[in-house]
Amino acid sequence: MSDPVADAVRALGAGEVIGVPTDTVYGIAADPWNRDAVARLFALKGRPAVKPIPILVANVDDARRVGVLDEAAGAAAGRHWPGALTLIVPRAAGLPEWIGDPDRNTVGLRVPAHPAALAVLAAAGPLAVTSANRSGSPPAGDDAAARATFGGEIAVYVPGTGGAGEPSTVVDLTGPSQRVLRPGPVAWEE
Repeated sequence: MSDPVADAVRALGAGEVIGVPTDTVYGIAADPWNRDAVARLFALKGRPAVKPIPILVANVDDARRVGVLDEAAGAAAGRHWPGALTLIVPRAAGLPEWIGDPDRNTVGLRVPAHPAALAVLAAAGPLAVTSANRSGSPPAGDDAAARATFGGEIAVYVPGTGGAGEPSTVVDLTGPSQRVLRPGPVAWEE
């Protein structure tokens, strides 16, 4: 019997896109440092290239590899991660231009509260992850629904169910004041 986490890590290493459950939705994911894999993720989703894909990480240390967490971001991460909060922060130095938003020099980061997602992230490192659906369609709730949408276009489907289907709360911490860009499960009152 195969290990879905090990299979997912091998597929990611080969530049493939995988499916993985998160605490908000079932998602599709790629290695953010592999430009071709990220391009494939955008193409599968039908997502415009100008709409950055958030990066999911296993912990705050991994988040600091991708983004700059100042005192406010570190405090928010400590209170709400793992959980359904995406923080928009400055990109870490040296990131390729296809990670985050190069025009604003920002990146969205989140630690999901889902054991399968955390297992994949701990083994593979940070991942570019978006909901498993074509843009404009409802997100897939589990691996079976994602497979019905994408079939063989996804290399590995980690079994499981995503959360309630509500996307994460997104908060931009890069300006002079904190701004909620998308309300969600985490009530923001920082």
